[in-house]
Amino acid sequence: MPRMRYWKLTSEEMVDLNYDESKLLNWEIKCIREPEEEAHFIGVFMYRNGTAYDYESVKGICFFYNNIAREEIPEITKFLQGKYNGKELEKGERILLKDSDEIYSAKDIGELAKEMESKFNTKAVISLEFEGITQKALKESGMPEAKLLPIPNK
Repeated sequence: MPRMRYWKLTSEEMVDLNYDESKLLNWEIKCIREPEEEAHFIGVFMYRNGTAYDYESVKGICFFYNNIAREEIPEITKFLQGKYNGKELEKGERILLKDSDEIYSAKDIGELAKEMESKFNTKAVISLEFEGITQKALKESGMPEAKLLPIPNK
C-alpha cells in the first residue's frame, strides 16, 4: 500500500483529525521564525522506526535547528525532555531524545506545535506521513485532501 504525506497542516487543523495512529509512520513540526527568508527554524520530528544515529536506529523524539543561537539549544532540549523524557544524544545540528515517550495522536502533535509556537516565538507547520492506510480512510478521518502529497511507489 502506498505511503501518503500531508503537509502544511496547522496546529488548529490537527484538533479535528481522527486517524489510525498505528498507520502514522512519521511526523514533523517545522517551527519557523520571521522573517522566513532568514531560515531560522527548529524542526521537531519522530520516526516510528527510529532515527539514524551513527550505525544504529534510535527511537524517540528528535529536533534539528538552523540559524538558532547555540545558547537556545539547551532550553529547547530541556523543554522537550520535560514533556517526553529521553536521554540526550547530539549529532551535528540534531538532538535526539533516546527512548523518550512517543506521540502519534493528532491532539498531542497539535498541542506540541502550539506550545512550540508560544514558547519559542515561531510559526508551526506540520507534516504527517502514513503507511498502510487508504486515501478513503484518511479522508474519513478528516485529513484535508488539498494537503495530500502522494509518495510514488519505487
